[in-house]
Amino acid sequence: MNEEDLRDETAEAAPEVADHDRAAGLESELEEMRKQLLYAQAETQNVRRRMEKDAADARAYAATNFARDILSVADNLSRALAGIPAAAREDESLKPFVTGIEMTSKELENVFQRNGITKIEAVGAKLDPNRHQAMIELPSDQEPGTIVQEMQAGYMIKDRLLRPAMVGVAKAG
Repeated sequence: MNEEDLRDETAEAAPEVADHDRAAGLESELEEMRKQLLYAQAETQNVRRRMEKDAADARAYAATNFARDILSVADNLSRALAGIPAAAREDESLKPFVTGIEMTSKELENVFQRNGITKIEAVGAKLDPNRHQAMIELPSDQEPGTIVQEMQAGYMIKDRLLRPAMVGVAKAG
């Protein structure tokens, strides 16, 4: 084989090498595009899931502000019922009035229940700063940190705190 034949073979092989380099570059570019497409699809799916969760939360907790406002009505009804003397409950002329207040209170409790609003049970429980707000320490034979008095009821809406219970807790010896 002489030099000229070698040059001819190299020239003939060069287009294949150039085509191979170009194909490798295109494959690399294609792989990069695939990765970008998968990333974009994953990001789109994450955004969709976030939006679905936000929409579900908005539906579930839409009444939160209204519920907070209506808690004062529930508090006042409870105070009204607690303030009725036993003699007034037995007075025949006041029985319809007392019954009306009791029925209104029960209906409000039913509305709360239908909307996922529940009262936080406090007295006798251990203080939970996520649900209770300690207002005072009281001497007691209970274990320190146990709630011994409820000053204002606390409420949850589904799994979120609507208002903490304001409580008095047992203090250490």
